[in-house]
Amino acid sequence: MVGWVDEWWLRLLAGLAGSGIIAAAAYRARSLSGSGAWSAVIMGTGFVTLGEPVWFGCLIAFFVSSTLWSKWKKRHRAKAAAEANYEKTGRRDAGQVWANGGIGLLLCAGNALQPDMAWLFAYIGVMAAVNADTWATEIGALSRTAPRSITTGKRVKPGTSGAITPLGTLAALAGAAFIGGVAAALLALPQQADAAAVSAPGGTAAVVIAAAAAGLAGCFADSLLGATGQAMYRCRVCGSETERAAHCGEAAERVRGLAALNNDRVNLLSSVFAGLLGWAIGALF
Repeated sequence: MVGWVDEWWLRLLAGLAGSGIIAAAAYRARSLSGSGAWSAVIMGTGFVTLGEPVWFGCLIAFFVSSTLWSKWKKRHRAKAAAEANYEKTGRRDAGQVWANGGIGLLLCAGNALQPDMAWLFAYIGVMAAVNADTWATEIGALSRTAPRSITTGKRVKPGTSGAITPLGTLAALAGAAFIGGVAAALLALPQQADAAAVSAPGGTAAVVIAAAAAGLAGCFADSLLGATGQAMYRCRVCGSETERAAHCGEAAERVRGLAALNNDRVNLLSSVFAGLLGWAIGALF
């Protein structure tokens, strides 16, 4: 493999050190739980060991940007109200870390074994989707316009699974394009095996277009799954509808969706869809 560092063991040590520092800082900042921090170390080390800067750079861009948005809006009342019935809020645990980055790590490993630009375009689609979904959730919760169901178009309460707003949609597009911009910038760095992407037909524009399109589509797929297949419950104590199987200290009653399809699995499926779309867009260029 031709790359920024040829010796795999140097990559491994660099990945372990860098991921450990970032995970420790995120744990202290309460952005990651204990399981999330350990998962981040393993994942980050894998990306650095197996991939060029564009691979782990996009992962870092996703984590840092989404964390900053979350922290910046943490005390906003509207956002707090919208998050009240989400399955998971605040500190990311192992399930969230692997749902957001696990597919990407598999793609990175595939590219290490058999280098091909298709792996990278699929990866950019995956990361654009998870970033778009996170930005849409964090920023869209502040919308002054009541959200609407993606399936019926009717107005619903903030925090309803499958609800969308114009602000959230714009945030999703911005989040997806942001990953594309980061990827394009990193691919422009010299001495990279993956740098051929920016000299191919379409070049930098292809990377940004793939990210924006696949990321936004993946975000909508996430909302659609959330509105149809994701398990939703009704609290037996307060009567509110929630993504949580337990609410107010009691087991909640499932009212719709598949019990096995929780928020992490919805994120995983939508990112797979975005990855396939990113691969298809890359093939066009």
